[in-house]
Amino acid sequence: MMGHSHAVSGAMVYAATVPFLPPLLLHTHLRPADVLLGTVLAAGAALLPDLDHHDGTIANFLGPFSKLLCRFVAKISGGHRHATHSLLFVALMGGGTWAGVHYLGRWFTLGLTFFLLALAIKALRLHVPGDRHHTWLTVIGLAVVGTVVMDKWMPSAPVWLPYAVALGTLTHLMGDCLTKMGAPLLWPHKERYEIVLIKRSGNDMETKVLVPIMTVATFAALWFTALEPTVLN
Repeated sequence: MMGHSHAVSGAMVYAATVPFLPPLLLHTHLRPADVLLGTVLAAGAALLPDLDHHDGTIANFLGPFSKLLCRFVAKISGGHRHATHSLLFVALMGGGTWAGVHYLGRWFTLGLTFFLLALAIKALRLHVPGDRHHTWLTVIGLAVVGTVVMDKWMPSAPVWLPYAVALGTLTHLMGDCLTKMGAPLLWPHKERYEIVLIKRSGNDMETKVLVPIMTVATFAALWFTALEPTVLN
């Protein structure tokens, strides 16, 4: 799947599951602000597995800095669609986020927020077109502004942030399982799991059917989980 599709799917799954899973897993009901913020950050988290792809859409989301990061991740993970496309990686992202929020504090939370926002902005193409310096500088600028805004609404230790990161990462894996290459979910076991619905990334099934459906579903879920309660109150 393309980066845009992954981001939309991450947002959709987070928005659709917040009425059910956080009360079950986190023993809390999320505020409307938490739902909206988490939806945006889950969209960015859905790009994390592709940090192993130094030539991918998101490789330049922070300019030369992200290019070096993606090359490093690709080298230590075995290349594209290996370690970062596994359930182990999902656990590491979720667990690492939990540890960072609880033991490293606010600066970790805001740093991760900036990073995920930058990924989401790049994947959703909310920047000036192109891949040159003015593009990634725009991404950085928008991510900084977004982080400052989110800082005003985000709890000091958001219990939902590890959930958003893990869920977004897992959604990416499920999306890749719909393609011909599949994903090695049980890495280091090398078997790839796939149910081929998308035969080629960027085809009409993905861009003209799945993405519009997921976009509408995301806004519908947000209306019922975050916006409608606010209107009624």
